[in-house]
Amino acid sequence: MKIRVVWVGRTKNAALASVCTEMCERLRRLANVEITELREPKVSDDRTRVEVEAHRILGAVDRDDFVVALDAGGRAFSSEGLARFIGRHMAESPKNLVFVVGGPAGLSGDVMGRADLDWSLSELTFSHDLARAVLMEQLYRAMSIVRNHPYAR
Repeated sequence: MKIRVVWVGRTKNAALASVCTEMCERLRRLANVEITELREPKVSDDRTRVEVEAHRILGAVDRDDFVVALDAGGRAFSSEGLARFIGRHMAESPKNLVFVVGGPAGLSGDVMGRADLDWSLSELTFSHDLARAVLMEQLYRAMSIVRNHPYAR
């Protein structure tokens, strides 16, 4: 099983991009991880942007993947709950876990319809770049818990 993260565009804030890179490098010591960074569409209106992003996101997701869409209205997990979810998935399913982060305008209904689970990082609102850093840190923390690695203690 592989953990994949699919997101639209580059992480523009250099400090947060560094956090994402660091967490990804740490996570790779505990799991097979891949980041797929999709090209950001060059359109001005949000509706067209979301549609173009949806096409790219759905093209990056395999039919057999278990897709987790990050969405403000999704299910909340504690760090331990996320670790239990990932650990259970690893034990019970050969499907890759794919975490999808849309662009600043959000995810389309088509992407949300494809998702097997909607996950909310928090009731707080984060900048797009900060949400990526939080996602990567929480994936690393969850895998640390699953693997009984000292980071999570």
